[in-house]
Amino acid sequence: MYPEERQQAIAALVLARGRASVAELAETYAVTTETVRRDLAVLDRSGLVRRVHGGAVPVRALRVVEPDVSERDSTRASHKDAIALAAVGFCPVAGASVLFDAGTTTARIAGLLPADRELVVVTNSVPIAARLATMPAVSLHLLGGRVRGVTQAAVGEPVLRALDTLRVDVAFIGTNGISVEHGLSTPDSDEAAAKRAMVCSANYVVVVADSSKVGREDFVSFAPIEKVDTVVTDSEISDVDRRALIEHGVEVVVA
Repeated sequence: MYPEERQQAIAALVLARGRASVAELAETYAVTTETVRRDLAVLDRSGLVRRVHGGAVPVRALRVVEPDVSERDSTRASHKDAIALAAVGFCPVAGASVLFDAGTTTARIAGLLPADRELVVVTNSVPIAARLATMPAVSLHLLGGRVRGVTQAAVGEPVLRALDTLRVDVAFIGTNGISVEHGLSTPDSDEAAAKRAMVCSANYVVVVADSSKVGREDFVSFAPIEKVDTVVTDSEISDVDRRALIEHGVEVVVA
C-alpha cells in the first residue's frame, strides 16, 4: 500500500469510528508507530483529521456544542438498549442506594428496574425522576438546581452541595467521551462538575457508553480512568481500546 493510499484509509477509519489510536492504526496497517504519526501529521495539516494525544479524531469531534436529548436518544438506539440490559445487572440489592446520572442510556437502565425492588435512588435527571416517581418501591431523591435544557439535567452549586453529603452504593454514569489519557469527559463545565461529584459520591462506578465514545476526548475531563470500576459498552469496541481499559484496571462488559 502506498503512503497516500494508507493515509486515505486512515482518514476514512477515523471518520467512521470517531477516533483511532496510533497503536491500533499501526496494527491495522502493519507499519510502525512512527509511520502512523507521520501519516497523522500529513492528515492534520490537510485538515482531514485532528491529532490528539495517542491518536486522531475527526476535525468535527472536538466540540463544545452538544446534541439535545431527543437527538441522542435516537442515535445508536439498539446499542444503548443492549448496554442498558447488561448494565441493569449491576443494580444493587433491595435496600441499597443507586445514583443515576442524566443521559439516554442511564434512562434506559432506570426503565428496567424491577418494580418491586426497594431502592433509594438519587438523580439529577428530570426524565429519570419522572419515570421513577410512580414506582412505590423507590425512595426517590431528585437533586435540585438549574436544569440544562439540552440534557434535562440539574447542575450548579445546590447539586454539588447535596452530592457532597451523600454516599451511594452504585452510580451509573454517562459520558460523552472516555479515554485512558483524558478519562471521562463532556463538553460542558457545569455538567462536568456534577458528574465529578457523582463519581466521588459512589462506592462503585459503572460507566455506560456506546463504543463511539470509547477513545473519544471531549472538552472537560471530569474523572480519571482510575475512578471507573466497570465500563459497559457494545460489541463494536476495538480490541485495542478494550485492552487499554483492562490494563488500567477497568472491567469491560460487552453487551
